[in-house]
Amino acid sequence: MASREEAFREIYEANSKKIFHLCYGYTGDDDAANDLLQETFLKVWQNLHKFRNQALVSTWIYRIAVNTCLTYLRSEKRQAKDELTPQIAENKREEFSEKNEQVALLYKCISKLEESERIIITLVLDEVPYPEIADVSGISEGNLRVKIYRIKQKLTELYNQHERL
Repeated sequence: MASREEAFREIYEANSKKIFHLCYGYTGDDDAANDLLQETFLKVWQNLHKFRNQALVSTWIYRIAVNTCLTYLRSEKRQAKDELTPQIAENKREEFSEKNEQVALLYKCISKLEESERIIITLVLDEVPYPEIADVSGISEGNLRVKIYRIKQKLTELYNQHERL
């Protein structure tokens, strides 16, 4: 039993920051991201015995996190999130330094992307290797590179629109 707990602790320590970033990319809210992080790792704990090493453990966890986030977004009223996001970003702005303000704006722009694009760009920002991102997103590595290029273009446009305001 102790070895299962130790394995879980190692998995958590190795993956929790990246999973938090993924969840934050979906929600744009620290509290919701923390809740989704906890829910993801609760599912990891409950299903650890089912993991068969057919993929990297991090890929398996990303899939759990993505499904958890998508379920959360479906259960949340989309309009309520859209109304809260600017308010949350405004409150956060007061707490952030200029650099952190730019990071907050980046995540605000990411939250405006399509769900599949949010998954991909968040994994890129967390420096997940392309083959693993391709696995998580279910597309070929070649197609992934094209998608990443287009997502970066879209993000640059969104970011520049905010900068002009």
